[in-house]
Amino acid sequence: MTAPVLAQQTDVAAVTLDHVSKSFGAPGAANLVLDDISLNVAPGEFVCLLGASGCGKSTLLNLVAGLDRPTAGTIEVPGGRAALMFQEHALFPWLTAGQNVELALRLRGVPRGERRAEAQRLLELVRLGGAHGKRVHELSGGMRQRVAMARALAQDASVLLMDEPFAALDAITRDVLHEELTRIWEQTGISVLFVTHNVREAVRLAQRVVLLSSRPGRIAQEWSIDLPQPRRIESSGVADLAVEITDKLRGEIRRHVQH
Repeated sequence: MTAPVLAQQTDVAAVTLDHVSKSFGAPGAANLVLDDISLNVAPGEFVCLLGASGCGKSTLLNLVAGLDRPTAGTIEVPGGRAALMFQEHALFPWLTAGQNVELALRLRGVPRGERRAEAQRLLELVRLGGAHGKRVHELSGGMRQRVAMARALAQDASVLLMDEPFAALDAITRDVLHEELTRIWEQTGISVLFVTHNVREAVRLAQRVVLLSSRPGRIAQEWSIDLPQPRRIESSGVADLAVEITDKLRGEIRRHVQH
């Protein structure tokens, strides 16, 4: 696999979660969602968090993004910022594609005179160079997610957090965006923490897959993915490993139901 061109060899992790737990509700009646999660994401690493619905994957991503605080443990993002991309594109419909990206640049403090050119560069990176002046309603679902990706990259974050960003797309569009995301990751060297419940998607994209148990979410198992990129979601290597991980996931779900 081609290494991300900007990934740096360093002992400092891009993301560190140290014995992180998260509960919701009043003391004494709290609902434990995440329990004692310790996880490092290396600079330039692509990690997929996998698990059944409700296991705390999105909660963990929100904690890393700083949208919520852990009940116990610590989270460090030494690069200072993590950009979050949601399942829904969350674009402002009254702005054009380029203006949505420029807004992120403005919030980052990029001078007005530099924003349009930088937004255009980022749109070209996601292969939407001709979409700067298009409104959101003029874009397909896949194009909207590309704009959302460009907007996330505009934040110049060291870590890109992705919460099932392709789940609502059709299979062909999703496969194309898998290829695009892999290309962008390799070109930029950004660290990616990607949440999904789709096992094949996880194996298709990641260098490492981390399986969370059903609630409360705990790290049940990890897999290093040695398959070369680019990968195809239907390839035998992806399919074989997906079967192994799916068996483990089913076991976790059965164990949760029995308890």
